[in-house]
Amino acid sequence: MLLATLVGPALSPGDLRVASDALAAAGATPQHWTWIDDGLAADLPLTGLELVVARDVLEAALPAVDVIVQSTFAPRRKRLLIADMDSTMITVECIDELADYAGLKPQIAAITEAAMRGDLDFVGALDARVALLKDLDAAVIDQCRAERVRLMPGARALVQTMRGAGAATILVSGGFTAFAEPVGAEIGFARVVANVLEIADGKLTGTVARPVVDSATKLAELQSAGVPLPATLAVGDGANDIPMIEAAGLGIAYHAKPRTAAAAQAAVRHGDLTVLLYAQGYARKDWAV
Repeated sequence: MLLATLVGPALSPGDLRVASDALAAAGATPQHWTWIDDGLAADLPLTGLELVVARDVLEAALPAVDVIVQSTFAPRRKRLLIADMDSTMITVECIDELADYAGLKPQIAAITEAAMRGDLDFVGALDARVALLKDLDAAVIDQCRAERVRLMPGARALVQTMRGAGAATILVSGGFTAFAEPVGAEIGFARVVANVLEIADGKLTGTVARPVVDSATKLAELQSAGVPLPATLAVGDGANDIPMIEAAGLGIAYHAKPRTAAAAQAAVRHGDLTVLLYAQGYARKDWAV
């Protein structure tokens, strides 16, 4: 048995009939749908198709709707959330915004984009970008955080609802502690793991402390959290998030690069982070904020 959760800002019974008919035409046996929140999110159980096929059928039938398909054998409400930060829990890439204060944003953003697509080695790309920031006044970090960093819609609701239900929460970022620690505290993460920008005499040295937080670190944080993998949820947008997304019980690509979306069990393309709450069966009345 599979459970498809459909999420959209104006979801209608007609949309759900379209979904059911598309599944039936593909050889599935759809069951009767139930609303999680009327007009916003609904569950549609089905049998007779592989998960990936069911997802593809539903995404093709309802291209403006977010689709999460999962097995009913795994726990629906997850006991661990592990999340990327940049462009996932916040709306920006911090290193790109920091580079803007040094007049280097286009150059550094191009490297970031290539690294997140998976076209460049993450650690090498990180070192190259940070080296370009050598001698930048460290006070700019606080200025950048105050002026540029904004939480992704739904971030606090997702984290605090899951924590309220007893889940562990980890923010694990290939970015920097100077951003991740205050962001993690504001959202409500219990644990924050990120890289350390090295500073001397009030200026960036152009180096990152070792060991670097990379894709292997993200995977290790997931695997060492003490939660059975079927009860875990991982979310991110870049290539360095792929190993943890693939290993999690429910791995979700969030407005992600194509390679990451292809590796994930589900991809959120339209909505905000509250789609991940609907995927776990949390109605709005159950959200913490």
